[in-house]
Amino acid sequence: MALPQAMTERRRPFPMADIRETRQAGDRTRLALLAIALLVVGSVFSMLFSVTTGASDASILDVISNMAGSETALSTRDRIIIFDIRLPRAILGFLIGASLAVSGTVMQGLFRNPLADPGLVGVSSGASLGAVAMIVLGSGLAAPLQALLGIYALPAAAFGGGLVTTLLLYRIATRHGQTSVATMLLAGIALGALALAITGLLIYMANDQQLRDLTFWSMGSLAGATWTKIAAASPIILLSFTALPMARGLNAITLGEAAAFHMGVPVQRLKNVVIVGVAAATGASVAVSGGIGFVGIVVPHILRMAIGPDHRFLLPAAALLGGSLLIFADVLARTLVAPAELPIGIITAAVGGPFFLWILLRQRSRLAL
Repeated sequence: MALPQAMTERRRPFPMADIRETRQAGDRTRLALLAIALLVVGSVFSMLFSVTTGASDASILDVISNMAGSETALSTRDRIIIFDIRLPRAILGFLIGASLAVSGTVMQGLFRNPLADPGLVGVSSGASLGAVAMIVLGSGLAAPLQALLGIYALPAAAFGGGLVTTLLLYRIATRHGQTSVATMLLAGIALGALALAITGLLIYMANDQQLRDLTFWSMGSLAGATWTKIAAASPIILLSFTALPMARGLNAITLGEAAAFHMGVPVQRLKNVVIVGVAAATGASVAVSGGIGFVGIVVPHILRMAIGPDHRFLLPAAALLGGSLLIFADVLARTLVAPAELPIGIITAAVGGPFFLWILLRQRSRLAL
């Protein structure tokens, strides 16, 4: 006997026609593609702006001419300043900004809440603990690991600290397949405080040279950017971009893990890749630049308001905008009090702190916080 039409419609788990109609009604594809194209142009401009801003009087046209093969466009001094100091700094800043923005975006998609960010939930503190442990103990207990990994020892240690913190956070905040926002934030605060306590103990054990390095490093800076650091950190940072092909899975998981599973999404594999990728990107970023916060929470919210929540466009746009914003923050850090230099973490915190409070006030009724 044929079932009534109403019962047949009720049994359909996912009315795809309704979903297509909803997408068409609020389709932002063209807007998102235009935004990504503009962000590509903005990223190129930010790189050129960074390498031509400072004591050297080389212009953007001079730099472009030199890159095109003109040997007379720049003096020897300017070439050293631009290609050995500023260009590595700009490239490293873009990679770090992109990885932090992508990490924040995928964490918010995975946990299905707007407040997830590596810096806010303790992942950055765990990564800092791993990096500080390698710096302080690298000539002692961690000497064999330092000798084995070489220039990759510091990023690997930070990755390990970030990964352990991320796994603990997910384990504590998730129950019966549901992640509690309040539990996640509180657990992140607790794990971050514990990591900071152990970090403080390690700093107490450090010698004078290590203390000077750690004090400036802890506030975040790109001042020590070199091609060697890029070679050490970039392979691990680029792991964060493995989330880009998983945009459809992140879109599905916003409906819930059970719904995503029935839509054919390998939920557990998605979670594993996201967790490892976030820990790797955050750890490597912290290892080479220190603590730089709020990029992962500011960038995704700006883009969601502009182009919508579709991760197919949100993730590449976040990478481009995060990299560009961190480059501009670095330019401010080295020009506001020139010839001295502000830690870049101060700039990002000054902008991101008020923005986070604004997000929290907007979301507190829905999140019951």
